[in-house]
Amino acid sequence: MNDGSFASLLILLLPLLLIVFMVFSGRRRQRTMQDFQSSLAVGEKVVLTSGVYGTITGTDEGVLHLEIAPGTVIRVDRRAVGVREAEMSRDQVAGTAAARGEEPADDPVQDPVVTAEGAVDDEGQRGRP
Repeated sequence: MNDGSFASLLILLLPLLLIVFMVFSGRRRQRTMQDFQSSLAVGEKVVLTSGVYGTITGTDEGVLHLEIAPGTVIRVDRRAVGVREAEMSRDQVAGTAAARGEEPADDPVQDPVVTAEGAVDDEGQRGRP
């Protein structure tokens, strides 16, 4: 083979290999998500892809009943669940505490200073509360 035909063959094979790789990795990811979604059970704490936190209280065909606050149950599509709360990383858990209005243990939230003239923001600018 001369150099010209090898280069042509390489130019044709690389995109083909890329497409094959993308298809197989996409199928693997899809299979993993289907397994995850089918393994969801009542009582598990989950986070939806939209960022809503809740506990699964019941399941129907493709639908989950999610308690997002005491006495508040919503119906969501099973595919909307992004992750189990127990599988979240430490940084995500700290964000969860802040989202719930709780103060993270290692990172206290500092409130703006309020004076008679108004609130002082982080840059020291005064404004009305």
